[in-house]
Amino acid sequence: MSRIIEDVICKFCGCLCDDIAVETEDDHIVKIKRACPNGRSMFLDYDSSFSKPLVNGREVEWDEAITAAADILDKADSPLIYGLSSTSSESQRKAVELADHLGAVIDSTSSVCHFPTSQALQAVGEATCTLGEVKNRADLLIYWGCNPLVSHIRHFSRYSANAKGMLLPNGRKDRTVVVVDVRPTATSKVADIFLQIKPETDYEILSSLRALVHGKKPEYCIDGVNIEQLEQLAAMLKNCRYGVIFFGMGLTMSTGRSYNVTELFTLVAELNKFNRFSAMPMRGHGNVAGADQVLTWLSGYPTAVSFACGIPQIGPGEFTSVDMLAGKEIDAAFIIASNPAVHFPHAAASHLKKIPTIHMAPVSNGFTGDADVILPTACYGIDAPGTSYRMDNVPLRLRSVLKKKRPTDEEVLIQIIKAVKKC
Repeated sequence: MSRIIEDVICKFCGCLCDDIAVETEDDHIVKIKRACPNGRSMFLDYDSSFSKPLVNGREVEWDEAITAAADILDKADSPLIYGLSSTSSESQRKAVELADHLGAVIDSTSSVCHFPTSQALQAVGEATCTLGEVKNRADLLIYWGCNPLVSHIRHFSRYSANAKGMLLPNGRKDRTVVVVDVRPTATSKVADIFLQIKPETDYEILSSLRALVHGKKPEYCIDGVNIEQLEQLAAMLKNCRYGVIFFGMGLTMSTGRSYNVTELFTLVAELNKFNRFSAMPMRGHGNVAGADQVLTWLSGYPTAVSFACGIPQIGPGEFTSVDMLAGKEIDAAFIIASNPAVHFPHAAASHLKKIPTIHMAPVSNGFTGDADVILPTACYGIDAPGTSYRMDNVPLRLRSVLKKKRPTDEEVLIQIIKAVKKC
């Protein structure tokens, strides 16, 4: 029996495009409309046939797998719960509950991408908006250290540069697009202005723009950028009607990190004296923004949180997963909906292979084969409903388009919490 489900949300990236049409036949996805290549692959290549959990390479029943996972976590002196960015917010809540009970460290993929954004937000605040406001109002768009035409393929067409909005009925013709980056990219090729800067000079550029916005000319030159270029950009910042700066890891992971983002947030706040201006991080995974939200609700901190002392404590550079693994301070790890094999540097990834690990995810990836316990679960947004936060921190409800054949991450976490409490 064939059916078409409209307005499905694609959870591949932080855009959470909610206009996808999915055609199913005999409980298999056969056709996708309006999704980008990444989204199409996520839906069409989804395979739920791997339904049996594994313990040390052998198939077992769920009860045995839950017991094995709980045993690993209970015996650990310093366990780590990591990932969370591609699961639901309901599951993230249970992961925090488990970390609290174990006295574990809990960390999301934010620690290797936009943790500096959270630090800057806590330091100076953030003037931001929704993607709907960008679509309908923003006539100046600046992409700093990001390449959305590759990383967030439908961002231009759905929400920003090419989108036709209420006050911008001509879409791209009504907007000015500026790209600031260290090298030419697919996005810079379609921009009206491309400001190519030297690596590690983001902070100096932002500081100079702040000075120029206030009518003060910098007394020094920045290698690779002349003052006339910055004066032109500063004038655009002050004279637009509604501006938005989207920024990525080119800003957050270069020298300066949180100081770069703090300077950007301060610039945006000061621009609101002249017009309406906002900033927004380009969040990568489908619910990495939700991981920050949930951890902050429940612990007061967005990521890198330790419950070892009985209370939540944050420690950038101390409780972040990469630092703890590289320092060999972790003796067991529970990886949830993530692939640290592609995110972590060698020192951290190699230690992860030497300790007992549990991997819970709907599909296998580069890390799965190294895990002692493998828990194959349903995929939120395909065969399980759940909540995800878009990159603008708007929560959206994911729908299921297939029948659920495996338990969800939330259901498995509830069982593991019960089993750990019995140990």
